[in-house]
Amino acid sequence: MKRFVTFEGIDGSGKSTISKGVYEKLKKEGYDAILTFEPTDTELGKIVKKCIEENYDPVVTTFAFIADRIQHVGEIKKWVKDNKIVLCDRYADSTYAYQAVQLEDIIENPIKWLKELHDRFIIKPELTFLCVLDVDKALGRIKNREKLVSFERKEFLEKVQKNYLHLASLERERFVMIDASKSVNKIVDECMVKILER
Repeated sequence: MKRFVTFEGIDGSGKSTISKGVYEKLKKEGYDAILTFEPTDTELGKIVKKCIEENYDPVVTTFAFIADRIQHVGEIKKWVKDNKIVLCDRYADSTYAYQAVQLEDIIENPIKWLKELHDRFIIKPELTFLCVLDVDKALGRIKNREKLVSFERKEFLEKVQKNYLHLASLERERFVMIDASKSVNKIVDECMVKILER
C-alpha cells in the first residue's frame, strides 16, 4: 500500500476533482486518509498565491513555493509516520513543471536547478498520478473561473505539460499516466487499485 501519493497535471486537467474522489472512496472503505494540497492554506501558502496573482519575479515565486513546501513536508512526514495514506493535490513536480517555464530565460536547465534546490528538503512520493489532457480541453474546463492567472494560457500550459511528460519519462516507476478525458469514476477506480497494490 502506498502512503504518500501526489496528483499532478496542468490547470483544468481534473486532478483536484480526482484527488478528492480518491480521498472520499478511501475514507468510505475505512482507510485512514488525509487530503492535502499545495500551495497550502497557511500564511506561507497565502504568500505563494499572492506571488502568482500579482506576477512577482519568477525567482521570488520559486522560493515562496519552496518555503511553503518545506513547512508542509513536516506535516506530511508526521502523517506518514502515523500510517495514514497522504494524498497531495500538487507537490514538488508542479514547481518543476510550472516554474521551469517561468525561469527558462533566467536560469540554464531550470528543472535541474529546481530539483537540486529541493533535494535535501523534501520526501519523495511513492506514487504520482499525472493527469494528461489536451490543453484546449483543459482551458475549456476553466474558462468560467472568476479570474484566470498568468499560468492559465495555452502557450504556457503546453510547455508545462511537456515538462510534466519529461519528468514522468525520468521516473517511470513513480509516475502513473492518467487519461484525464475519461470519467472521474473510472479514473478514481484506477487510482484506488494502484494505491492499494501490495
